[in-house]
Amino acid sequence: MTRRRLLEYDHEDAAKLAAAGIFIDGDAKRVASFRRHVHRHFPDIVRRPGCYVIGCLLLLAFSSISLFVKFTLLNSFDEMRFMHNDKKTGGPSGNFIPGQKLLYQSNTALAQASSARTNPHNPVPPKFLETWEHPDSENYYKCINVTKKDESWIDIETNGYLLARANGGLNQMKTGISDLVAIAKLMNATLVLPSLDHRSFWTDTSEFKDIFNWKNFIQVLRDEVHVIESLPLELSHIKPFETAPVSWSKVFAAHIHSFTLFPSHSKWKYMQPRYYRVHMASLLKQHKILHLTHTDSRLANNGVAESTQKLRCRAMYRALTFNTKIEQFGNKLVARLRSDGKPYLALHLRYEKDMLAFTGCSHSLTEAEDEELTTLRFNVRHWKVKDINSTQQRLLGECPMTPREVAIFLQAMGYPSDTNIYIVAGNIYSESGIKPLKVKYPNIFTHSSLATEEELEPFKQYQNQLAALDYLVAVESDVFVYTYDGNMAKAVQGHRRFEGFRKTISPDRTNLVDLIDRLDAGALSWEEYSYKVMELHKERMGSPYPRCPGKSSKLEENFYANPYPGCICRKSDGKKHSSKKECRG
Repeated sequence: MTRRRLLEYDHEDAAKLAAAGIFIDGDAKRVASFRRHVHRHFPDIVRRPGCYVIGCLLLLAFSSISLFVKFTLLNSFDEMRFMHNDKKTGGPSGNFIPGQKLLYQSNTALAQASSARTNPHNPVPPKFLETWEHPDSENYYKCINVTKKDESWIDIETNGYLLARANGGLNQMKTGISDLVAIAKLMNATLVLPSLDHRSFWTDTSEFKDIFNWKNFIQVLRDEVHVIESLPLELSHIKPFETAPVSWSKVFAAHIHSFTLFPSHSKWKYMQPRYYRVHMASLLKQHKILHLTHTDSRLANNGVAESTQKLRCRAMYRALTFNTKIEQFGNKLVARLRSDGKPYLALHLRYEKDMLAFTGCSHSLTEAEDEELTTLRFNVRHWKVKDINSTQQRLLGECPMTPREVAIFLQAMGYPSDTNIYIVAGNIYSESGIKPLKVKYPNIFTHSSLATEEELEPFKQYQNQLAALDYLVAVESDVFVYTYDGNMAKAVQGHRRFEGFRKTISPDRTNLVDLIDRLDAGALSWEEYSYKVMELHKERMGSPYPRCPGKSSKLEENFYANPYPGCICRKSDGKKHSSKKECRG
């Protein structure tokens, strides 16, 4: 009877240990093994009542000490982990703006994360995504300073004057002008302040001085490029020679017809003269004034000299600042968004009429709206693709996300319903407009809702000036999300990388469409959908990675979308990173 009671006590003791969180099987087996050993070798001693009581007390004391040690170690581990995280998320140093800690999290987001952790269909629990925390960028810094100042060029006579019309919308013009600055340097040309495109979709009549701080533009570049406000009067009688430079030009151009080398030769491209320094410079010397009809994508993303890449960034992020009127008003909008003490999310919701017509996307639109978009596409002559299958486009991830798709994406990513969202886009096209997003996220703002009619009056007729305001608010946002990879998305995400890899979320549209359709069909529960979305985007938060050459300049990652390498360096070695294993472009 005594032996049976001891064995029963063993099981009860193991159950108590299990409830206390101790490794049940191992501890229980050790206790039982010890007691069976005592019974087998010391039967007479064990049967004594006094020894029995003492043995029980010793076992109880041993269990209590084990529990105390275990919980002490666990608490110490937690404290060390939080201290490590504090150090890790302290943000970038050096020239970068410090990354922000987790500022704001709702019970809804916490509940979703907890549900995702315990989902039986998910074998590996996801790491909770701190919704406002910036990626780690401690080991990176801006490296755009002139490495060796060459003052001899100041005394060299200019080869001529370079005029240009920057084509496209605001951000296409910004990147084009940045290329133009580098081109002027390569050609030893005197650059005249560029004129802006007045014939794009928005037909904005703004000139350079209406948007940019032209004095700052000239001042920042004065030690590298001759920039003047306007063409000298004594040259007004000369007719400029108009030309469009080669697109995506690298250090060498492989198709200059004015030189008679042997195209079939294996070293053909290496034998070519430098395109801008020789070929275009010779045209400039001949005609004295060149007028470039296009500025967008004139230089390649890769294969360009490091000094040229740095100059492009100095032009983009230092010289091309907006004028005082736009800067001050943009800062005022940012302050109003943060007036309640909360961070805000800038959303580039490119669900606009021109983009939908161009891409041929009509998901969630009415039949009449679809027909209107088709008519617009066929009437725009320079949009070459006319017949487009909208359903196929969406499944391939080639369509801007709809307001509803954005809403359930942000919800899955853990952004609470009271998040402040600033829409960085024009008018949303569709019968329902922004409503599907506003149902889940009522705190929706635009420049029109944040400003008074009187404040907006000077900007109303100028879409590029309004776009400049949106650009400023997007760059300064705590999180930037873009739903289509257009010119603004490229320019803003590149600027945010340059300013310290501020959190920028790039939705995986191809996989998201599939997940959303499965959720709508009932094939996925909300917990499963949310988990998969978070896992899918762990590496799409704007973390540092090097831009890499691709098979085609048009298909590889854009230089202004990711100026690393070129304008960003690593602290560890002070050199640009070139590991192909980390490339995503």
